[in-house]
Amino acid sequence: MKVGIYGGSFNPVHFGHVGLAQWVIEHTDLDELWLLVSPNNPLKDARILAPEEERLEAVREAVKDIRGVKASDFEFSLPRPSYTANTLRALQKAYPGCEFTLIIGEDNLAILNRWREYEYILRNFRVFVYPRHGCEPSAISNQSSVIKKAKNITFLADAPYFDISSTSIRRSRGCQ
Repeated sequence: MKVGIYGGSFNPVHFGHVGLAQWVIEHTDLDELWLLVSPNNPLKDARILAPEEERLEAVREAVKDIRGVKASDFEFSLPRPSYTANTLRALQKAYPGCEFTLIIGEDNLAILNRWREYEYILRNFRVFVYPRHGCEPSAISNQSSVIKKAKNITFLADAPYFDISSTSIRRSRGCQ
């Protein structure tokens, strides 16, 4: 079974996350798409996160009617902070019959070389990259050596663009 891993803090989950998840499950070869709620992303300030169980429940509610898409608390039982390479290893061990594909935004591709063991991820997993406006083309081109190490990177050029972010929602609410 081909499973997409769309990880994030989902702080909060919004229609951009949900719309992209639905588009990916409908327009790629994935059998399932798991939105992995990250309890502690090492590149984000944990102090601004809503409680993990609240974020998980919000994601479950948001995707409950989308066939093939589910919320996952898989990282909740892993050591913290959550490193994608560790999560992917643990997923392979827990689900040996699955082929995992990582789903990231262009903004994350631009900083992928800051991720722990990014070379391992690129050598061993497919990566689907969705468009993010405001991501400088030069930032992506600067990662050409990173991209060359990839097993298989697919740019989801036809994916819809959602002009929203969790950061902008938090700021509109007077939060960080």
